Amino acid sequence: MSVKALDLAIIGGGPAGLSAAIYASRALLDALTFEREALGGQVILTSEVDNYPGVPGADGYGLVEAMRTQAEGLGARIVMDPVNALSYDAGDRRFAIETPSGSYEASAVIAALGARPRHAGFAGEERFTGRGVSYCATCDGMFYRNKHVFVIGGGNSAAEEALFLARIASRVTLVVRKDHLRAQAALVRELESNDRVEIRLLTSLVELDGDEMPQRLVFRNNATGETYEETFEPRSFGVFVLTGRVPETGPLEGLVDVDEAGYVITDERMATRTPGLFVAGDARAKPLRQIVTAASDGAVAATSAAAFLGRPIEG
Repeated sequence: MSVKALDLAIIGGGPAGLSAAIYASRALLDALTFEREALGGQVILTSEVDNYPGVPGADGYGLVEAMRTQAEGLGARIVMDPVNALSYDAGDRRFAIETPSGSYEASAVIAALGARPRHAGFAGEERFTGRGVSYCATCDGMFYRNKHVFVIGGGNSAAEEALFLARIASRVTLVVRKDHLRAQAALVRELESNDRVEIRLLTSLVELDGDEMPQRLVFRNNATGETYEETFEPRSFGVFVLTGRVPETGPLEGLVDVDEAGYVITDERMATRTPGLFVAGDARAKPLRQIVTAASDGAVAATSAAAFLGRPIEG
C-alpha cells in the first residue's frame, strides 16, 4: 500500500480542527483533516449556542455545518477516517499516520482530539448507560419530558444542562458531592431561582439498581456518611452524568507532556515538545474550554504549523 505524503495532518474535526483547516487552506498547505465519528464533536450535541460571537442563538450542528462549508469552500479536504496510530521519526522529521483506509506521512500535525465525558463511578452506571443513564441532556433530554431527572455534577456543564432539563422535565435534582457549586455565579443564581430545580449539596449517588430499567437510587450524605434510598417506577426518571471530561490523547502517547489531569501541555503557539506537533482545543491544558477558545486554538496552531513549514500566513 502506498504512503500518501502531506504537508499537514489535522486530527479531529471539531471547532479546533475545522478552524485549523480554514487557516491551513489560507496558507495553501497540502493538508488533510481526519475525523473519527462526526464533525463537530461535542458541539453538535448542543441545542443552543449563545456565547459564540456573531451568531447568538445558533444550534451546535448548524454552527459546525457553517464551519465545514467555509473550510471546504476554501479548499480544505476532510475525510471520515480515524487515526489509529501516530509516530514521529526524528531522523527524517516526519510523522507517520495510520488509519483504517491507508497510511500517510506529514511534515507537521495538529491534534484537535477533544475530550470525552467523565463517568461518575457509581454502581450500575455502566449497566444502565443508554437505559436511564445519559451523558448529554441536549441529546436525550426529550426522553424525559415531564419526568424526574437527576443531574450529577456541580460545574458549569452540569448547571447549564440542569437548566436545559428544567424546561423539559417535571423536576430536576442536582446532586453535588461538595458543599458548593463550582459553576459560574450567574448560573447558580438561575438554578436557585428555578422552582423545578432542587440542589442537594454534600451528596453522592453511590448505586443505581433495577431490572431492565433503573428503579432504585442509593445516595450518600457526604457530611455524615449515611446512605438513603429513593425508589421510582421504571421509566419515570433518568440520571444525567455531567462530571467533566477526559482528554482524548491516545495517539499522542510518548510525543507530548501532560499535566496531572492528563491534558496536553503546549506553549502559546500550541507547540508540544515534539517538533512539528501542535495540539489545539479541549485536549490542551488551558483555563477555559469553549467553542470560541477551540476555534482560536485551531487558528493559532495552523499559523504556527505554517511557519514551521516555512509557509507563514500573512496577517
